[in-house]
Amino acid sequence: MKSGFLDKLIARLDQVEPEEVQRLVMRLVREKGFLESVFEALQEGVMILDPDGQITFVNQSASRIFGVDPVKSIGQSLSMTVRGLDWKKLADPGRIVSRDMEILYPDQRFLNFYLSPLSSGGSSDSKGDDHLLGYVLLVRDITRSRKQAEENVESEKLNALTLLAAGVAHEIGNPLNSLDIHLQLLERKLKKLPEDDQQSLTQHLKTAQGEIRRLDTILKQFLQAIRPTLPERDPHQLHDLLRETLTLIEPELEERHVKVGLDLAENTPLLQLDGNQIKQALYNLLTNAFQALPASGGQIDILTGVTDYEVTLTIRDHGSGISPEVMGSIFEPYNSTKKSGTGLGLLIVRRIVREHGGEIELDSKAGEGTTVTISIPRQNRNVRLLEDHNDSVIEIETAPHS
Repeated sequence: MKSGFLDKLIARLDQVEPEEVQRLVMRLVREKGFLESVFEALQEGVMILDPDGQITFVNQSASRIFGVDPVKSIGQSLSMTVRGLDWKKLADPGRIVSRDMEILYPDQRFLNFYLSPLSSGGSSDSKGDDHLLGYVLLVRDITRSRKQAEENVESEKLNALTLLAAGVAHEIGNPLNSLDIHLQLLERKLKKLPEDDQQSLTQHLKTAQGEIRRLDTILKQFLQAIRPTLPERDPHQLHDLLRETLTLIEPELEERHVKVGLDLAENTPLLQLDGNQIKQALYNLLTNAFQALPASGGQIDILTGVTDYEVTLTIRDHGSGISPEVMGSIFEPYNSTKKSGTGLGLLIVRRIVREHGGEIELDSKAGEGTTVTISIPRQNRNVRLLEDHNDSVIEIETAPHS
C-alpha cells in the first residue's frame, strides 16, 4: 500500500464509510504482520529505525547477534543499544553505509552491517527530513567467511613455500652432500699426516662437519614442515606413543630437573595414526614445554580425555609463556621465541595433526606458561552423511538478553 494512497485517504477520512475504514485498517494490520513474518524468517539481522535513530523494530536474528531484548529495545536509541555504533556519524539521508565491525558480546563475531535510508518516495537518495521515513539496518554474520578467507591466505602461503622448498632442496641439498663427501675425503687424508699436524686441523674439520649437519637438519625440517605427506596409518594407542616419546627425552628432562605429571584417561580407544609422525609432534611439543621452564627446573602436566567423537591430549607447562604480540603469528614459519630456534616446530605439529583430521589449540600468557591441546577424531571425518531434516523443526537458541 503506497504512502501516497494513505495521504489521500487521511485527507478524505471524513468522507469514508466506517465499514471501509475498518476494512482498510484490517488490510494494514495483515500487511504489517506479513512483513514482520518475512523479517523474522530471515537469517540476517533486521532493524528498522526512525529518522532520529530510535529503534522501531528488531527481528530475532538481530536480537541474537547483538544480544538485545527485541521488546525492551523498541524506542531506544541505536547508539545506546549497540555500543560502538555512533548514530551521528552513521546517519545520512543521502547515502548508504556499509561497514564491517567486530562484537565481543554475546560471542566474538565479525559482522557486516548495511544502513540504508527509507524515503516516502521510495528512493534511497532523497534528501531532506520532510521525506525521510527512517532507516533500515541489515546485519550479516561474516565470521565464517572471514575465517575461510584467512585459511585461503594461509593455504596460498604454504603453496608458495612448497614451491620454494623444491628449489631449496635442489640448490642447497646437493652442494651440502658434495661438501660432506669432500670433508670425508679430507678426514681420511688427515689420518695419514703426522699426529701434530692432525691435531691442528682436526678441530677445524669437525667444526665444518658439524655446521654441514646443522644446515642439513634445518633443510630437512623446512621440507618436512611444508611438504604434503600422506600418513601411513595403523592402529595405535596414543598413550603408548606418549610414553615412548617421554622415554626418548627422559635424559634431557633429568638434566634440566623437569618433572612430568600424568593424568591419563582410562580405556582410550585405538586410533588410526602414523606412529612416527605423532611421536614427532609430541616430541616437538614436549621439547617446547621443557625449554620454556626456568633453568632450575619445573613441571610439565600432561592430560588426556576421551569423548564420543575424539581423543584430546593437553600439555601444560608453567614457564615463561608467550606474549600476545607473538601469539598472533605463532604458527608462522621462522617465527621463534628461542634464539637458536627455526620456528618450524609448531608448524610441523599443526601439519601432522591436521593430516590426521584433528585440530590444535594454544593458550598462553606471558609469565604464566603455555597450554597446548591437540584433538584427534576417533574415526575418519573426511565424509559425514547429514541427517534428513525435511520433517524436523530446527530450533535456534537465542543469546541471553542484556
